[in-house]
Amino acid sequence: MRSFPFVAALLFAAALLTGGGARAEDKVNIVAAENFYGDLARQIGGSHVAVTSILANPDDDPHLFETSPSTARTIADAKIIIYNGADYDPWMDKLLSASTGTQRTTIVAADLIGKKSGDNPHLWYNPATLPAIAKELAADLSKLDPANAVHYQANLAKFQSSLDAINKQINDVKKAYGGTEVTATEPVFGYMADALGLKMLNYDFQVTVMNDTEPSATQVAAFENSLKDGSAKILFYNSQVTDEATTRLLDIAKQNKVTVIGVTETEPTGQTIQSWFGGQIGDVQKALAARTQ
Repeated sequence: MRSFPFVAALLFAAALLTGGGARAEDKVNIVAAENFYGDLARQIGGSHVAVTSILANPDDDPHLFETSPSTARTIADAKIIIYNGADYDPWMDKLLSASTGTQRTTIVAADLIGKKSGDNPHLWYNPATLPAIAKELAADLSKLDPANAVHYQANLAKFQSSLDAINKQINDVKKAYGGTEVTATEPVFGYMADALGLKMLNYDFQVTVMNDTEPSATQVAAFENSLKDGSAKILFYNSQVTDEATTRLLDIAKQNKVTVIGVTETEPTGQTIQSWFGGQIGDVQKALAARTQ
């Protein structure tokens, strides 16, 4: 018969091999439609969750995403599903309606902040969105896994505190540069621009592009004039979606010394929500500060 120390050593070795913490089969499976919601789920769930993000490649155009059987299987196994709503990821509704899984909780960003079809769907840039999802997710995880409720609530508090620096950036920009006119090729950064107190020009053009329709000649002329006459101080563009029309506007902006800032619809590789948002707001802050020197 083997000695107790030998058995203990085996158990210790097994713990090292599995990385300790919750076993894979014990973790709460979470599926996020977009990778920034997946990042949020990891920050709140920690080692007690297993997170899969469907839209995760920052080099892909989210508008061109197509579902597959593997995506449907991933969703079927989830205990919690997080997605954007407001027609941004309509394929999620189809997948959920086709899935036979019933023991799951669904968190929809649009529902939490009162947005609907027809509203600007880039909700994650609204400073109210992620805190609302974080609070809802921590509550749902605490119900599903009450043994680790203290852990989830502690992570929620940590996440909320981590946004203090970003909120300070937002307030600083608004205080110093509120009312500054800017423009964008699409309304991706729209909610954050509003929070920063910036005045967005050419919104009708942006909505037209977002809806995959051709801007009118009048809209195009107004956009180009805002770059040429100095009205727009910054041009935001979706760096994941560039075409001939976008390239032309970027060229006009550069020729007229309008600062160009790329924003994304997917969290970049190697970043967190905090570094991603903080970096983009920092770019705005630097650009506006340079114009006043």
